[in-house]
Amino acid sequence: MRVDLVLFDLDGVLVDSEPLSGAALIAELAACGIRIDADRVRRDFLGRSFVKVAEGLRASHGDLLPADFEARYRARLFAAFEDGLRATPGVAAMLDRLRAPSRVATSSTPLRAATALRIAGLAERFEGRVDTASEVPRGKPAPDLFLLAAQRGGVPPERCLVIEDSAPGLMAAAAAGIPSVLYLGGGHHAGRDWDGPAPSVGTLTSWEGLCDLCPALLED
Repeated sequence: MRVDLVLFDLDGVLVDSEPLSGAALIAELAACGIRIDADRVRRDFLGRSFVKVAEGLRASHGDLLPADFEARYRARLFAAFEDGLRATPGVAAMLDRLRAPSRVATSSTPLRAATALRIAGLAERFEGRVDTASEVPRGKPAPDLFLLAAQRGGVPPERCLVIEDSAPGLMAAAAAGIPSVLYLGGGHHAGRDWDGPAPSVGTLTSWEGLCDLCPALLED
């Protein structure tokens, strides 16, 4: 398989942020009198932009959510990032060996993406190569974000590779006509079976496995 551009999701792929963001959302909702658990977060919110998450929450709990809910959630989340956000294990070594150019294509806002990459020590690796859902009409699972990233990278979709950790992300890759890899090395997948759509290329539980899955992508 020829790969001329790798499109990385951010949260749960490059940075192990999903446990932190899920806990922050659960805590902020609890402060509003709304009880949800990690399974609900994983099932309904993983891989989606906060705009879509907030729309769903306001549709079901709008009378309990204050006008500044998003600001309060983001303040809690960024504090958690500063205290405990890390890159996923082995990602820096993998990026050092990557032969193909790469971009980030994320449902996060530009500020959240920049903050996460900075704290995880990955900002310089993706300087000027971060595409966010705020730049397209439709976020994942629509193909818009991946098509934008491919266009900006100057590579046809069929010669890109998406690496994702969520069902909406894999659905977006399929809709864009881009081969996909499922990454299950994030903390939010630990001890859980994958019950979402199948990736077209294969599944990784650690970055070391990328060499076996796509050997031409990595330097020896």
